[in-house]
Amino acid sequence: MIAIDEALRRLGTLFYVVFPSSSSFRTVKEVPNYINEAIPWFIVIVLAEEACGRLQGRQLGRMCDNVTSLGHATLYESFKLLTRWWEMSGYLWLYEYRLLDLEFSSSAMWFAGFFAADFVYYWFHRASHEVSLIWAWHQVHHSHEDYNVTVALRQSMFQRLFSLGFYQPMALLGVPLPSICVHFQLNLLAQFVIHTELVDRSSPGVDSHHSPLHHQVLHHGTGGVFTLKNYVSLLITGANKYCLDKNYGGVLIIWDRIFGTFQEEKQEEEIVYGLVHQPQTSNVLWLQFFYIRNVLRKASSMRTWRDSFRALLCGPGWSPGTPRLGDLEAFPDVRGRAKYDPQIALWQKGYSGAHYLVALLLQQVFTFHFEMLSKLGVLVFFVFLLVTIGNITALYDEWQWAPLVEVIRCASFVAFANTNSITGWTGLDTGLATWYAVSSLVWLSPSVSLIQKTFKRKRA
Repeated sequence: MIAIDEALRRLGTLFYVVFPSSSSFRTVKEVPNYINEAIPWFIVIVLAEEACGRLQGRQLGRMCDNVTSLGHATLYESFKLLTRWWEMSGYLWLYEYRLLDLEFSSSAMWFAGFFAADFVYYWFHRASHEVSLIWAWHQVHHSHEDYNVTVALRQSMFQRLFSLGFYQPMALLGVPLPSICVHFQLNLLAQFVIHTELVDRSSPGVDSHHSPLHHQVLHHGTGGVFTLKNYVSLLITGANKYCLDKNYGGVLIIWDRIFGTFQEEKQEEEIVYGLVHQPQTSNVLWLQFFYIRNVLRKASSMRTWRDSFRALLCGPGWSPGTPRLGDLEAFPDVRGRAKYDPQIALWQKGYSGAHYLVALLLQQVFTFHFEMLSKLGVLVFFVFLLVTIGNITALYDEWQWAPLVEVIRCASFVAFANTNSITGWTGLDTGLATWYAVSSLVWLSPSVSLIQKTFKRKRA
């Protein structure tokens, strides 16, 4: 009975269904890791959405796109362990100068935290689309071509770092740091279920809350990316032009209505998801980092320092002589295209999916043992997860070096596991070591062939 109650409590966090009395805390250390706790429900909802889509005769996602989204989420959750200690730096200092003094456990305080977190999220999300340097990381969230619940999990590792400074002013209004930490997580969790095409216009709450219909109209129409041809044609927020710079709200859509960024969906116009110049890759590491290079190239190509700074701080579509967000009329308007859908062997899809599940297990081990790990242990764990997610998604692209990297990755795990405890359970550690040993053998022959061909080409 206790287990069922706990499972339902975790499910409730996905819909912001929590009691203020049970989600108000005096210190940050008392705040649960709501996002990590919800992982089992993430998996259940992903499978349920897929099942519903099949019953309707619709394909709501492709495996390559889903694994890529899940890989981004794993790195996001892992990286935040390294940075969470300073994400809210200065908040407690500002809180000492607060204008209001509310009791942390009061209902008024809880609702103040709710509105504060959602209001700040609106502005941070808006800045993520209207400032090139922040967009360079936020674009990860828009690199999908299917609109399903896994999209909500597709986040940049560095997203949280760029929110630094947006939440701190709430301290002056008397919102305690634990309240911000609670509502920051619940706000993100509530957005998980709005990324889907299963909800139609007749669904309750469409007008007042941030429904999937409203969220589709935003950037989840096609966004653009940098073109190397002229260094100035940068991202826009939607291939469908009416979608540009709209619907930034998190839980509530009222902020968009107040600040003039709300846009209703046009039924007659199909939304194309992804980026205008969609990267033809499933590789998580490439998608995480490729755009910052483009932004820096654009800035360095400017003739004056002033324009270089504007290239970093203005909208991604800005170019000299245009408004801050760029010239809307000059943006491309994508109305349809074939999705990037690499075809690899069924066993390779199964291999990639299985290794993702093992990586997710190791990420959980990393999370629960983080405080006990040495700095070297933290580095080893994180780098291994980074390489793992990058390479198993690169398998979909048939990257030529993926087999060799896979051999090295799996063999390194076996070597490390021979002298170190990974999970703390001997049987599980043995099973993992065996799994990685077999996996390294699977790719040994293709790797040897690759090395031989490389040497032959160099000699020729």
